[in-house]
Amino acid sequence: FDSGFVPTLASRLLKFLKLGVKHIFLGYDHICFLLALIVVSRFRELVKIVTSFTIAHTITLILAATQTVTLPSRMIECGVALTIVYVAAQNLWLKPNAHRWKLTFAFGLIHGFSFANNLRELGLPSSGTIRCLLTFNIGVEIAQIAIVIALFPILILLGTWRHANCAKISVSIPIVLLGTGWFIERALGLSFMPF
Repeated sequence: FDSGFVPTLASRLLKFLKLGVKHIFLGYDHICFLLALIVVSRFRELVKIVTSFTIAHTITLILAATQTVTLPSRMIECGVALTIVYVAAQNLWLKPNAHRWKLTFAFGLIHGFSFANNLRELGLPSSGTIRCLLTFNIGVEIAQIAIVIALFPILILLGTWRHANCAKISVSIPIVLLGTGWFIERALGLSFMPF
């Protein structure tokens, strides 16, 4: 290993692409958020939801990572937990509608700040920052699409199954409980959740 090695832009972009994928697959809170959205959505709405979420978190990721806008980390992480609780709880009393992508856009803004905090801890390069951030976002999008594709057969089944509503409730209630636990943990600075 050459200690004088300076990573090329291509190697940095690949690193951030991998970080984006890893962030979703190891970010159980983001998976729960996505799952709560997926379980009640039809394919057309799902495309709008995932796209609006990506656009929103791209905006705040860039604003926060470049320190154009800064918010307290605890507030952001509590906000992420509340978005999970809200979306999953909404599944219990509301039927899916064509305008859920607007809510997802608003919540994506909060998640973008969370992504930025994680990236800041890992260290952003002094050059090519915006390209690295966008590449991170592409990694996030790849991971989200992979989750949607993996769950797509189940979504088709839920659309035709007569017990689909019970299944949606059975998925949403644990997500509400997890989100509530994460909120309490983050708000009070505790650590009792298993992940």
